[in-house]
Amino acid sequence: MACKFSFIIPLFCIFLACSAYQPWPYAFSELDCNFYDETCPQLQAIVRYGVWQAMSKETRIAASLVRLHFHDCIVDGCDASVLLDDTSTFKGEKNALPNRNSARGFEVIDRIKADVEEACPSTVSCADILALATMEAVYLSGGPYWSVPLGRRDSTTASEKSANEQIPSPFESLENITAKFISKGLEIKDVVVLSGAHTIGFAQCFAFQRRLFNFKNTGKPDPTLHSSMVQTLTSICPNGDQSANSKLAPLDSSNEMFDNLYYKNLLNNKGILESDQVLMQSTQGGSMVQYYSMYPNRFSDDFAESMAKMSEIGVLTGQEGVIRKKCGIVN
Repeated sequence: MACKFSFIIPLFCIFLACSAYQPWPYAFSELDCNFYDETCPQLQAIVRYGVWQAMSKETRIAASLVRLHFHDCIVDGCDASVLLDDTSTFKGEKNALPNRNSARGFEVIDRIKADVEEACPSTVSCADILALATMEAVYLSGGPYWSVPLGRRDSTTASEKSANEQIPSPFESLENITAKFISKGLEIKDVVVLSGAHTIGFAQCFAFQRRLFNFKNTGKPDPTLHSSMVQTLTSICPNGDQSANSKLAPLDSSNEMFDNLYYKNLLNNKGILESDQVLMQSTQGGSMVQYYSMYPNRFSDDFAESMAKMSEIGVLTGQEGVIRKKCGIVN
């Protein structure tokens, strides 16, 4: 039974992470969906309640958690390095350009981690909590449910430099974005599918403002952005107003609901970010955008598969890494 987001948590819909659709072949992974069955059987209930509680206050947090998980995994693997504060020995990822003043959701993961520590001390990694919380956020937004293999361990360091180099920018070419995905074992299909996460959430003005007024020094808006979008976005982000950089524009008109409107917008030149609209520049990318705009169920299924695949990038397992007691600091 699918459970849509509600302010009353549907307890009968809390079930084990491995009891549902398993899109990715876990047989060759050191991760295991049942990893905490004996040591922390209440883990998923704790995580789901924590995410539900956060979303009941601010639905935008769902998109923030998805982004946080992606920014963690794409930088040297899914090891919760993005959650670490700077120390005297390293500059972490929180203040890297792609994350500074934009990455959100740290306090949600911290609260969930505290609850998990109370129930199961020194047992569950922050990396696993972030992976589970992301799935729950998508699911509670009306998106797909997928099995989350568990057993990740946490890193003991982080790198601002790596985050600056490895996280795709909203201003990059499709070629560069695809190359970054491929370097992590992903492919062009994953680029198109995971970009569909922009069906929920917002973008800050600085991420798209250059498309509105002087695109590539032409003195004109980006010709690939529909004129109606130029007008709408200009009203939110006025030209020359630096104070507007952090203002928010919804990524689509149903930004609180996980659906396939994102792809329909791209077909109509209404993708807000350059990195979204460039998907239409390749034959393969454009074909997949067309496909997902027509078949929302296929998008949901493929999104679940790509998220499960992404969540296994560069994981630490066994004796690697640690189980952090607090997600922002090394034990």
